[in-house]
Amino acid sequence: MTVVRPSMVVCLGLLAVLSGCEKEVASPQLPRVEVLRVESRDFAAEVTLTGDIQARVQTDLSFRVGGKIISREVDVGDHVKARQVLARLDPKDLQNNVDSAKAAVFAEQARVSQTSAAFVRQQKLLPKGYTSRSEYDSAQAALRGSQSALKAAQAQLASAREQLSYTALVSEADGVITARQAEVGQVVQATMPIFTLARDGERDAVFNVYESLLGAPRSDRQVMVSLLDNPKVQAQGRVREITPTVSAESGTVQVKVALQDVPAAMQLGSPVTATANAEGHPSIELPWSALTKALHEPAVWIVGEGDKVELRKVQVSRYLTGKIVVSEGLQGGEEVVVSGGQLLHPGMHVEKVTGNSGGGAL
Repeated sequence: MTVVRPSMVVCLGLLAVLSGCEKEVASPQLPRVEVLRVESRDFAAEVTLTGDIQARVQTDLSFRVGGKIISREVDVGDHVKARQVLARLDPKDLQNNVDSAKAAVFAEQARVSQTSAAFVRQQKLLPKGYTSRSEYDSAQAALRGSQSALKAAQAQLASAREQLSYTALVSEADGVITARQAEVGQVVQATMPIFTLARDGERDAVFNVYESLLGAPRSDRQVMVSLLDNPKVQAQGRVREITPTVSAESGTVQVKVALQDVPAAMQLGSPVTATANAEGHPSIELPWSALTKALHEPAVWIVGEGDKVELRKVQVSRYLTGKIVVSEGLQGGEEVVVSGGQLLHPGMHVEKVTGNSGGGAL
């Protein structure tokens, strides 16, 4: 009979334990990742913009001559009529020019009278032979010269009077004064803006928009514009103008929306909002957790054949709250890792778990 000692039993038990450990090391557990099967659909971001109401036509009003402002008849916010006087310059210097031109006209008129009488005498004497042809021609030339000088003096007087009239700055049309650039007592140069006039008539809603939000918008796009402090006050409009250049200061382009049937509450300068959708583009939406990077470029982990992962570079067109919009790099039907991708490396086998992270189809 074979006797089994207790020490042998312990050794056999240890061998069995060690054998089990070797089996566990030989087949390690695969990392589990949450995946999302994505679909590509057109993405059209909804954009809400804030702008203000402006007149279709705005004009800078200025004096056509220089001088010192002695009076200002209107202020910002005043409604003015066409041909209404807005401000005046000191007319002394220009009045002196008018007086001088008048004196020149009187002098030329006297000269014309004198040369005319001399020519009439020559006309009477020439047929009787009491004067020569040369004296007759000289009298005629003197008359014509004095008449031309009179016309020049009269033109100078008319010009001086016109210059004097420019000392009164008048409105070119009915409208509202929206800005004032000069004060009484200030010496101004000709063409220096004094007032800005917003003409009565058509109104625009003007917005400053980042170029990336436009996406080649259609010029006939209809836009609903609402008053910021009272959204119930609305007006329908269409995009009528987009500036072709980007502002160097703000990096935006100016979009003007022509309004139709503008409510009375939408006065000049009133802040307004407009909501519109940009042009749609095929894109894929993913949760933030899916985004990683390949060196310095955005990327995501893709689970391919054999449940192996691949790092794929992507182009992100928009960052939303909790989500990203991928425009290039992915195709519909692919499985993207949305959770558990922190320790992955290319070619690693993973265990997939289908998740519900709120991404996928747009």
